[in-house]
Amino acid sequence: METGSKEVASAAIKMALTVTRQEEIQLKKEFLEVSGIKTVAIDYGGEFINSVGKIIERAVVAAKREKVIKDVHSEEGAVAGAAREAVAQIMAKSLGLNIGGKIGIARYKDHVSVALFVGIGLLHLDEVAIGLGHRATSGN
Repeated sequence: METGSKEVASAAIKMALTVTRQEEIQLKKEFLEVSGIKTVAIDYGGEFINSVGKIIERAVVAAKREKVIKDVHSEEGAVAGAAREAVAQIMAKSLGLNIGGKIGIARYKDHVSVALFVGIGLLHLDEVAIGLGHRATSGN
Protein backbone atom coordinates (compact mmCIF):
# COMPACT_ATOMS: atom_id res chain seq x y z
CA MET A 1 0.00 0.00 0.00
CA GLU A 2 1.30 3.46 -0.93
CA THR A 3 1.86 5.86 1.97
CA GLY A 4 0.27 9.22 1.22
CA SER A 5 -1.42 12.19 2.83
CA LYS A 6 -4.18 10.14 4.45
CA GLU A 7 -1.74 7.79 6.20
CA VAL A 8 0.49 10.66 7.32
CA ALA A 9 -2.51 12.58 8.69
CA SER A 10 -3.67 9.46 10.52
CA ALA A 11 -0.20 9.04 12.07
CA ALA A 12 -0.21 12.67 13.27
CA ILE A 13 -3.64 12.20 14.86
CA LYS A 14 -2.57 8.97 16.57
CA MET A 15 0.54 10.68 17.97
CA ALA A 16 -1.60 13.56 19.29
CA LEU A 17 -3.88 11.06 21.04
CA THR A 18 -1.11 9.31 22.98
CA VAL A 19 -1.48 9.55 26.75
CA THR A 20 1.98 8.68 28.07
CA ARG A 21 5.53 9.39 26.97
CA GLN A 22 6.11 5.64 26.75
CA GLU A 23 3.16 5.29 24.38
CA GLU A 24 4.59 8.13 22.24
CA ILE A 25 7.99 6.41 22.03
CA GLN A 26 6.47 3.05 21.09
CA LEU A 27 4.16 4.49 18.44
CA LYS A 28 6.97 6.63 17.00
CA LYS A 29 9.13 3.51 16.64
CA GLU A 30 6.31 1.52 15.00
CA PHE A 31 5.51 4.24 12.44
CA LEU A 32 9.15 4.53 11.43
CA GLU A 33 9.80 0.78 11.20
CA VAL A 34 6.54 -0.26 9.52
CA SER A 35 5.76 2.71 7.25
CA GLY A 36 8.85 4.91 7.21
CA ILE A 37 6.79 7.74 8.71
CA LYS A 38 8.74 10.07 11.01
CA THR A 39 6.74 11.39 13.97
CA VAL A 40 6.93 13.49 17.11
CA ALA A 41 4.47 14.61 19.80
CA ILE A 42 4.58 17.61 22.14
CA ASP A 43 2.39 18.72 25.05
CA TYR A 44 1.09 22.29 25.29
CA GLY A 45 -1.39 24.36 27.23
CA GLY A 46 -2.52 27.81 28.30
CA GLU A 47 -5.01 30.49 27.42
CA PHE A 48 -5.94 30.05 23.74
CA ILE A 49 -5.06 33.50 22.38
CA ASN A 50 -1.65 33.48 24.08
CA SER A 51 -0.99 29.87 23.04
CA VAL A 52 -1.38 30.20 19.26
CA GLY A 53 2.16 31.42 18.58
CA LYS A 54 3.60 28.98 21.12
CA ILE A 55 1.83 26.03 19.49
CA ILE A 56 3.22 26.89 16.06
CA GLU A 57 6.70 27.53 17.42
CA ARG A 58 6.74 24.33 19.49
CA ALA A 59 5.65 22.30 16.45
CA VAL A 60 8.49 23.66 14.29
CA VAL A 61 11.13 23.31 17.01
CA ALA A 62 10.11 19.73 17.89
CA ALA A 63 9.95 18.66 14.23
CA LYS A 64 13.49 19.96 13.68
CA ARG A 65 14.83 18.55 16.97
CA GLU A 66 13.49 15.06 16.21
CA LYS A 67 14.61 15.26 12.57
CA VAL A 68 11.08 14.96 11.21
CA ILE A 69 12.00 17.93 9.00
CA LYS A 70 15.29 19.42 7.89
CA ASP A 71 16.47 22.78 9.19
CA VAL A 72 15.47 24.59 6.00
CA HIS A 73 13.04 27.42 5.45
CA SER A 74 10.57 25.52 3.22
CA GLU A 75 10.16 22.60 5.63
CA GLU A 76 9.84 24.87 8.67
CA GLY A 77 7.17 26.77 6.72
CA ALA A 78 5.31 23.57 5.89
CA VAL A 79 5.08 22.61 9.58
CA ALA A 80 4.16 26.17 10.62
CA GLY A 81 1.45 26.34 7.95
CA ALA A 82 -0.03 22.97 8.86
CA ALA A 83 0.04 23.90 12.56
CA ARG A 84 -1.69 27.21 11.80
CA GLU A 85 -4.39 25.38 9.85
CA ALA A 86 -4.93 22.96 12.76
CA VAL A 87 -5.21 25.89 15.19
CA ALA A 88 -7.75 27.61 12.92
CA GLN A 89 -9.97 24.53 13.08
CA ILE A 90 -10.25 24.64 16.89
CA MET A 91 -10.48 28.43 17.18
CA ALA A 92 -14.26 28.81 17.37
CA LYS A 93 -14.52 26.51 20.39
CA SER A 94 -11.40 27.83 22.11
CA LEU A 95 -11.54 31.63 22.00
CA GLY A 96 -11.31 33.11 25.49
CA LEU A 97 -10.79 29.75 27.19
CA ASN A 98 -7.91 27.67 28.47
CA ILE A 99 -6.69 24.79 26.36
CA GLY A 100 -4.32 21.91 26.87
CA GLY A 101 -3.37 18.85 24.93
CA LYS A 102 -0.90 17.44 22.52
CA ILE A 103 0.52 18.25 19.10
CA GLY A 104 1.23 15.28 16.81
CA ILE A 105 3.44 15.74 13.75
CA ALA A 106 4.06 13.19 11.00
CA ARG A 107 6.14 13.24 7.83
CA TYR A 108 6.63 10.87 4.93
CA LYS A 109 8.50 12.07 1.85
CA ASP A 110 6.69 15.23 0.73
CA HIS A 111 3.70 14.92 3.11
CA VAL A 112 3.66 16.77 6.45
CA SER A 113 0.68 16.73 8.84
CA VAL A 114 0.14 18.43 12.17
CA ALA A 115 -2.70 17.37 14.48
CA LEU A 116 -3.85 19.10 17.66
CA PHE A 117 -5.83 17.20 20.26
CA VAL A 118 -7.10 19.71 22.76
CA GLY A 119 -9.12 19.83 25.93
CA ILE A 120 -10.95 23.14 26.23
CA GLY A 121 -11.68 24.14 29.79
CA LEU A 122 -14.46 26.20 31.27
CA LEU A 123 -14.75 25.40 34.96
CA HIS A 124 -15.50 21.66 34.98
CA LEU A 125 -17.40 21.75 31.67
CA ASP A 126 -14.65 20.50 29.38
CA GLU A 127 -14.92 20.26 25.61
CA VAL A 128 -12.54 18.43 23.28
CA ALA A 129 -11.52 19.08 19.70
CA ILE A 130 -9.10 17.92 17.03
CA GLY A 131 -7.56 20.20 14.43
CA LEU A 132 -5.59 18.89 11.46
CA GLY A 133 -3.40 20.57 8.87
CA HIS A 134 -1.44 19.14 5.93
CA ARG A 135 1.21 20.59 3.68
CA ALA A 136 3.39 19.31 0.86
CA THR A 137 7.10 20.03 0.91
CA SER A 138 10.20 18.86 -0.86
CA GLY A 139 10.84 15.09 -0.71
CA ASN A 140 12.63 13.55 2.25
